[in-house]
Amino acid sequence: MERYRTRTLLLALTAAGGLLLTACGGGGDSSQGGKTGDRDISGLPAPAHSRGAEQYDDRRENPGHLSTFALDVDTASYDHARRALADGRLPDPSTVRPEEFVNSFRQDYERPDGDGFSVTVDGARTGDEDWSLVRVGLATRSAERTGERPPAALTFVIDVSGSMAEPGRLDLAQKSLAVMTDRLRDEDSVALVTFSDEAETVLPMTRLEGNRDEIHDALDDLDVQDSTNLGAGVEKGYETAVEGLRRGATNRVVLVSDALANTGDTDADSILEKIAGERREHGITLFGVGVGSEYGDALMERLADKGDGHTAYVSDEAGARKVFGEQLPRTIDLTARDAKAQVAFDPATVEEFRLIGYDNRRVADEDFRDDRVDGGEVGPGHTVTALYAVRTRPGADGHLATATVRWLDPHTRDPHEETGDLETDALGESVWSAGRGLRTTATAAYFADALRHGKPGVPGAPRLGQLVGRAEDLADRIEDAELRRLAEAIRSAHRLM
Repeated sequence: MERYRTRTLLLALTAAGGLLLTACGGGGDSSQGGKTGDRDISGLPAPAHSRGAEQYDDRRENPGHLSTFALDVDTASYDHARRALADGRLPDPSTVRPEEFVNSFRQDYERPDGDGFSVTVDGARTGDEDWSLVRVGLATRSAERTGERPPAALTFVIDVSGSMAEPGRLDLAQKSLAVMTDRLRDEDSVALVTFSDEAETVLPMTRLEGNRDEIHDALDDLDVQDSTNLGAGVEKGYETAVEGLRRGATNRVVLVSDALANTGDTDADSILEKIAGERREHGITLFGVGVGSEYGDALMERLADKGDGHTAYVSDEAGARKVFGEQLPRTIDLTARDAKAQVAFDPATVEEFRLIGYDNRRVADEDFRDDRVDGGEVGPGHTVTALYAVRTRPGADGHLATATVRWLDPHTRDPHEETGDLETDALGESVWSAGRGLRTTATAAYFADALRHGKPGVPGAPRLGQLVGRAEDLADRIEDAELRRLAEAIRSAHRLM
């Protein structure tokens, strides 16, 4: 049985004084995985040797007690890996991000009554010496309880280059956007931009009410052309979004592309530098949707990270329904901006810990409460999970960890916090006898780690052949289609490795 103790600390802090809030933050560059810090969550100086969580790839012990990262609800890495495995090939290890595998599965965390987050901290022993897996789960209010969301002003930026002619690219994008158009409300607006060698605005910002047929006709008329000038597409997309900007609405650029840029500007930083002013001044965020068997994952993820947004990947109509019917609508009504998490492990009970994934979402420990530093944007209905491998001290008893999530109200920019605790006696006896949520998280994380490194690396991880059995047993017990697809992907990887 999952056991945890949660305490609530909701702070309505003033935005005056030293808070210099900007839309994109001013802290460490996420491409560098953040930097390490020297303050604990109380704001008091930590020991001089204290550092944030080492990147898991380094396989080093962590000498400090803090781990800080920006929240991430992306799922593209997992869906892209499944597509590669279905095509009979292993995904490029550089495209495997464990947090996106873990966050691809919905969790049953308790939901908060209002805006903000609930915090769940639980864990179980792995059977490998004193190692355990500790799960930090964050959840926003249910999407079904959001009431009246603000109107949406969405600028769809569609790749119509030659590579999009492959089945499952432009045709899938057209079907997906047609479904999305039908699901949007009358008070919402959409614009349509296409790009190949050059970019053009096919449809300026247009209200849905009375104009759905015009929007469908514009989508139906899309056709493939030549090269991929993604930089021109993003620049024109933001220009169109600014021209059609709606105050009080959620203004978002939705980029649909295989991200195989081969003409014009192909560097994410350079592309976004051109539109940085609009992004900061107007709060326009980016939702990147990847398509195609060959896919520029690194470029799309970098664009979304720098564009204060999210990425997803679509390979079939079922995936398209999930992304355009669930994920994208969920981000229209934000519940939190610049959300960050910090986990403080008790040095009296914890010998070592490793955060699995979030490599390019790390934040300096001392920047946790610096609201100029970029975090993640999270909407209603989201869950965010972080998994740690934790080695406890022999015979450890007592407090193990405190997890704190900090976010800004999307309207007032007031900061808030919520915390949850875990005691050593709340650790389950075995990961594999824990509840569905923790077992699913462990299976997904172990799978991602194996794809990245070719062999088990996380303490307590079974070999891939054994993991197939664990995943299939879980799918049989739960009778869940998503878990069945996970088991099939692990089996395919086992055959290929």
